Amino acid sequence: MLSIFDQGPPPPCPRPFNLAAHVLRHAQSYSEKTALSVLGQNSAVDWTFSELKAAILGTGTGLLQSGLKPGDIILMRLGNTVDFPIAYLGAIAVGLVPVPTSSQLTDAETVKIIDDLNPAAVLRDPQVTCAEHPNQMRLDELVGMRTLPPAEFAMGDPERLAYVVYTSGTSGKPRAVAHAHRAIWARQMMVDGWYGLQSSDRLCHAGAFNWTYTLGTGLMDPWTIGATALIPEPGTNIRDLPTLLTQQRATIFAAAPGIFRKIMQGNQRLDLPDLRHGLCAGEKLSRHLHDKWVRSTGTELYEAYGMSECSTFISSSPSHPARGEALGQPQPGRRVAIVGPDGPVPQGQEGTIAIHRDDPGLMLTYLNAPEEADARIAGNWFLTGDQGAMAADGQITYMGRDDDMMNAGGYRVSPVEVEAALSNHPGITQVGAASVEVKQDSSIIVAFYTGPHELDAGALRAYVSDKLARYKQPRAFVHLSELPTGGNGKLLRRALPAYFKATSE
Repeated sequence: MLSIFDQGPPPPCPRPFNLAAHVLRHAQSYSEKTALSVLGQNSAVDWTFSELKAAILGTGTGLLQSGLKPGDIILMRLGNTVDFPIAYLGAIAVGLVPVPTSSQLTDAETVKIIDDLNPAAVLRDPQVTCAEHPNQMRLDELVGMRTLPPAEFAMGDPERLAYVVYTSGTSGKPRAVAHAHRAIWARQMMVDGWYGLQSSDRLCHAGAFNWTYTLGTGLMDPWTIGATALIPEPGTNIRDLPTLLTQQRATIFAAAPGIFRKIMQGNQRLDLPDLRHGLCAGEKLSRHLHDKWVRSTGTELYEAYGMSECSTFISSSPSHPARGEALGQPQPGRRVAIVGPDGPVPQGQEGTIAIHRDDPGLMLTYLNAPEEADARIAGNWFLTGDQGAMAADGQITYMGRDDDMMNAGGYRVSPVEVEAALSNHPGITQVGAASVEVKQDSSIIVAFYTGPHELDAGALRAYVSDKLARYKQPRAFVHLSELPTGGNGKLLRRALPAYFKATSE
């Protein structure tokens, strides 16, 4: 049997359609219910659904009154505050195309984005770095728009451009990923396929407002079904999150693996009486961290796999838990395959994880680089660039990025497999593996790890000797105070070899 998961497509997206209208579809029936709580240490700022909708549609009115027209691209340079999702959805509501970006971008990086997109306006918090642009709307102007009369939703073709996010392209240059309004319709497959989300839930997301993971999982998806979103205010200490979860009676907690890891440091037992389970995405979740969370909280932790081009589409869930080291399985309605040079490979064989080109959550294209998007299509499949293997029951095991794959004596080795073997060691808190060139045309596998103190290399070799084939075993071990990560806490495997060189000099 071939590695194809296809139980039929999801219901088609309605026409006409608007992403923001879909997110706020229950705002009237849940008008006085709390849609959002911004959590401080001693208090919370609450927004009801009616207040949220009024602020979003008032912002839409103000943006149009400023002279912007439907279809215009606007760059968002706003901070980690509630202003971000209000402006984002206000723009989409009236047919504008927002481009959310990290507040950590440098001036030089924003120059490139402005040159690439030629936006009609920049929504700007003066505290956030941004290059010059002739039409910058300050944060105080945006806040003032919220009391304006509500705009009408701009309904239209669900295939039209709704928003743009930036990600690294196959060339290493950041690419502008163009998404259609239908992208929010596709996210319904996550509600049961990952979240197990109900309208009565109080979902807390530990990420920043201006991170796409938070925008989707932490805000828009709960609002779409009438659930309450809980977001810790900027600057919240990660160690305080368990207390906030208890005080706010959170039923679901979502974060990246790094957040779960820090919460668990020094905590053998966490009493979270209202929590049903946790949600994890952003990078590969180690089995060690998963098991530690389960032991400590008595709740499950469900992992998801996705990408900027298609959000999450493979996951474990309350109805379909992951088996062993597997990520989980494709969400109901998704069509997913493991693809080799000649198409889908036999079950159990490694290949590239791919999603059907007609998935409603898949991007439209890369703006200004459509040829790069076309190059990732093979037949009916969009190639993610990540490696995996599919079992007979549809469960998929993640094997790492194609460009992260290591070579040992002619064998391809997944860094995830090496990391999993070491992650259970009691003296290791986090581990990353990479191939390091030690002399011309000669590379070895090196394991980089954090922990209370440096461990004996011989003991670590003995530890992995019965867990990994000889060619997969690291030849060197490097203790670091912390592993290199990106702005969202993801492990940067490409940066690891430099640490080996630094410690060897």
